[in-house]
Amino acid sequence: MDARTELRTMLRPAGGGLYVVSTGKAEQEAMQRKLYSANSESEVRESFHAAIDRVHEARVVMMGVPSDVGAGFLRGANVGPQHIRAALLKDGDWRPWCAARGIIDIGDVFVVPQLLHDDMLASSQIAASRRAMYDEDGADLPVSPLSIAERALCRVFELAPKAKPFVLGGDHSCAWPVTRALHQARPGFGIVQIDAHTDLLEERLGVRICFATWSHHANALIGGNGRMVQVGIRATRHDRAHWERTRGVRQIWADECLRDPKRALDVILDHVKATGVRSVYFSNDIDGTDERFANATGTPEGNGLEPDFVIELIERLGREIGIEAGDIMEVAPPVARTPTGAEDTLALAARYTRTTLEMMT
Repeated sequence: MDARTELRTMLRPAGGGLYVVSTGKAEQEAMQRKLYSANSESEVRESFHAAIDRVHEARVVMMGVPSDVGAGFLRGANVGPQHIRAALLKDGDWRPWCAARGIIDIGDVFVVPQLLHDDMLASSQIAASRRAMYDEDGADLPVSPLSIAERALCRVFELAPKAKPFVLGGDHSCAWPVTRALHQARPGFGIVQIDAHTDLLEERLGVRICFATWSHHANALIGGNGRMVQVGIRATRHDRAHWERTRGVRQIWADECLRDPKRALDVILDHVKATGVRSVYFSNDIDGTDERFANATGTPEGNGLEPDFVIELIERLGREIGIEAGDIMEVAPPVARTPTGAEDTLALAARYTRTTLEMMT
């Protein structure tokens, strides 16, 4: 199976990675028809296939991973990609804006919501899921969302070796396949992670990859030694010295950013430059931002980053170093804490997404 056929087989039209047959179907279809300027399901699929056929032209490839199987507390980030796209579409220029910058949305990873990574499955379950998801031609394809995401991005890089990925999550474990695929294709990047939490456990309850462990394994994969910078940390059982000493990461905690934003930005940029990385993967967990601005997430935290600080960080990373990949994670509209929490969080996620994409192109 060639790369384009694999992508068509493993992915679904944007917003269609969640398998729904009744509840939620009308909302899903409404977003798809607007995104693809389509009048029917067949037109949606035609436009999705056309996007796959143009991957080789892409400067940036956008992909949704609507999975919250790797989350730890409240769920709901599985609908994040669909709702973030809907928020982006509120700006009437979204589609021409993307076209002018070479941004191609290749749709969603198809998610079986009981699965996370193929390494966690028995061979019998993999075989059963393959039968349900693919025809006989999909005999060697992955079945879990993280495994599919990595395989899809590897195929994207075959078709477009210089394309930059931007992923709509999903819980933060969805950053792991981005790191893996990017490291295989173009090693030498660093990671700047916005987050209230460290995600630096080696395993959690025996699970190697999930929301709480991906940073540990990503940091090890890219070589440690300060190449992962975590910004906005404030909810952790250990102090900064522990994590920096035991994991070899660099942390700028939220209180530092709030106390002196300009100095914190300078410290971050100076450190990333000193590591010698050629570019960064900017991984943006929405809970790194203070809950006053983004409470529609599974683990909102107070005393967090101001949105303008995050925007300035994105812009400086783009101008001064270069952003090789990006994401927005843990946006979970169903668990908003206030009447306007979902709307506010989605508007901010759209703003972060658009700014990151602008700096990537």
